[in-house]
Amino acid sequence: MQKKILIVGGGIGGLATALACGARGLPTQLIEKKPVFSEVGAGIQLSPNVVRLLEGWGLAPRLDAVACFPPLLQVRSAQSGALLGQLALGARAVQRYGARYATIARADLHQLLLDAVQTQGLTQLLLDNALQNVSQDANAVQVTTADGRQRRANVVIGADGLWSHLRDFVRTDAQPLFSGHLAYRAMVPQAALPEALRSEVITAWLGPRFHAVQYPVHGGEWLNVVVIVQAAAPEDMHHWDHDANAHDLRSHLDGTATALQDVLAAIKTWRLWPLNRMPHLGGAKELAFGRIALMGDAAHPMLPYLAQGAGMAIEDAVALADVLSVPALGDVAALERFAQTRWRRNARVQARAQRNGEIFHATGVQRWGRDAAMRLLGQRLLDVPWLYGGG
Repeated sequence: MQKKILIVGGGIGGLATALACGARGLPTQLIEKKPVFSEVGAGIQLSPNVVRLLEGWGLAPRLDAVACFPPLLQVRSAQSGALLGQLALGARAVQRYGARYATIARADLHQLLLDAVQTQGLTQLLLDNALQNVSQDANAVQVTTADGRQRRANVVIGADGLWSHLRDFVRTDAQPLFSGHLAYRAMVPQAALPEALRSEVITAWLGPRFHAVQYPVHGGEWLNVVVIVQAAAPEDMHHWDHDANAHDLRSHLDGTATALQDVLAAIKTWRLWPLNRMPHLGGAKELAFGRIALMGDAAHPMLPYLAQGAGMAIEDAVALADVLSVPALGDVAALERFAQTRWRRNARVQARAQRNGEIFHATGVQRWGRDAAMRLLGQRLLDVPWLYGGG
């Protein structure tokens, strides 16, 4: 009999899991609590370890149509504007890692995956189906949605993000906590910017207790900008006055380099996100729970300082499809193998992302040491062979 696989969550991780399973000939059902598929946020960086997987699904032409492939990553001092270091991408990434380095709007990546899943035709997409209850026994998992409908499956994959409701049923020892960092995000048409501010490269600005990153998206027509600062959380973590964001951001970055100030001044509307985190994975037991597995942000949310949140979810998706397609493995054993395969790499990425945040926001003597090391060893420090070559 055909294995029944149920995916909870229709974001990037859930759609990638459906696509990966379909590529292995495995039909799936996907439930999404929203009445329509949508994706909020700004831009995403996709390093070669991720682009290689997307291209393996035959998505290179679709990626070419909406993504950008910056030739260079440059790091600058947010105070002086001076170049600290750079990493060649483009052809070098292809030669070294077998795939390109891409930047893309989150909504474009989500739509790309959704289109591919629908074209593939092996996933039943069930919208407006909020998860209400989950239980499992030795033979199956039973999922109840808010409309009272019950579904049984051999395995259930939790891809419902940082605030995962499925995780509440299998892991109560870890909940998201505010990280002490706020992310101001915006996208602006490059045509609306003075020519000197338009860019086809990734630029990171490092300053004390903050950093900013900008890069092209939407085929190069838009510029994505994110500024992350250390600050207190809003009183209401879910609702606040976004009209004040531009003023608040300028106060955080007062006195920075003219080139950075010019970019900030050209953008009038910013959306604010408090960044939350959970403890780093400590073992396979935090990913697999009998016939239920967690993946992506539901399992291992990451601070964005290594640009791997979406990437690790896509890698998880491939690993899940790989184990679920092995006939000799039972369902529980398959999920246990997934957990054993993925937890160390995800934990390593979580730790490296946190460490990067400390380096990016360094102050005092540490900041001077960081800048000096970047000038001396820029490309060597910026390249991440164990990450970009793995997956």
